[in-house]
Amino acid sequence: MRIVQIIDSLEIGGAERMAVNYANALSEKTEFSGLIATRSEGLLLNQISKKVSYLFLDKKRKIDFNAVFKLKKYLKQNKIDIIHAHSSSFFTAVLVKLIYPKVKIIWHDHYGPRIEQTKKDNTVLIFCSLFFDSIFVVNKQLKEWSLKNMKCDNIVFVPNFILQNNSSEEITKLKGIEGKRIVFLANLKKPKNHIIVLKSYFELKLFDQGWSLHLIGKDYNDQYSQVLKDFIQKNNLANHVYLYGSRNDIKFILSQASIGVLASTFEGFPVTLIEYGDAGLAVLSTNAGFCSDIIKNEERGLLFDPINEFELQTQFKKITENQSLRKELAHNLKALIQENYTEDKAVEKILAEYHKIK
Repeated sequence: MRIVQIIDSLEIGGAERMAVNYANALSEKTEFSGLIATRSEGLLLNQISKKVSYLFLDKKRKIDFNAVFKLKKYLKQNKIDIIHAHSSSFFTAVLVKLIYPKVKIIWHDHYGPRIEQTKKDNTVLIFCSLFFDSIFVVNKQLKEWSLKNMKCDNIVFVPNFILQNNSSEEITKLKGIEGKRIVFLANLKKPKNHIIVLKSYFELKLFDQGWSLHLIGKDYNDQYSQVLKDFIQKNNLANHVYLYGSRNDIKFILSQASIGVLASTFEGFPVTLIEYGDAGLAVLSTNAGFCSDIIKNEERGLLFDPINEFELQTQFKKITENQSLRKELAHNLKALIQENYTEDKAVEKILAEYHKIK
């Protein structure tokens, strides 16, 4: 079987990391595994296995005929059976299918906020779904949305996973006291909801107990990130809250932390939670998307309503004050990740789905 993953960017993000993970994992299990970035490259370029065939289309506009014909040539030369298109890259996949109809398309929806959107918000996507052979979704709410709105009947829930042999560089040294570091791994943008975590951290005066907060993720230097920076400055938190921007050595960063936080108002199936669990962190998580299914409040982490600051403060206090609770939650989550969200289990499932449509 010959498969390519398509993603619009290789900047660090959940969908982007999963596209790379699929390409790398399948390079060990299939005859051919490729990865195509359509619009831009990024830090994830360095994480692509040497066994993966890589192509950058350098797409300049929404409909870029040069990019489409370049993609067709690549698919034809490499005798590709299936395009596995992640998130917004579905449009490029459909354009190439119009001139190379033998290729099959699987579209992979990672976008949690879609469940609040209407058909009108997704007119182009719904039309393009006429050309999809299958749809993969990362949580049950997205599956319900697709069943209700899309023109493709074959919709499959496929959980995210982490690579088992995902070696990491060791570059980023976190500041703060060992055993007292809280890490928040998410790009600085909506709906990641960083401000509620900053406010709760400040109101609880966690810095007086030695806790530091580390924000890892791309800074778009927009109003969203300026609000965070202003809050840090206004409340004299510069020696307690640190912004690192995009980083490639996530595994090493997480190895230095004790608590992992996720606060999104909407989520699909955050790869971040799997990474936190694999790293042995105690997790404080939003109840959005698939998060509550993974965490199970007070079993594998603590959950909170992402618009309820009091609830977050209550859970923050509980997790920072009780070391034995942190150890128990971290142990339970790690066990779940190792049993259910490993590379082997995920690849077995998607290969079965690929075979159904080949």
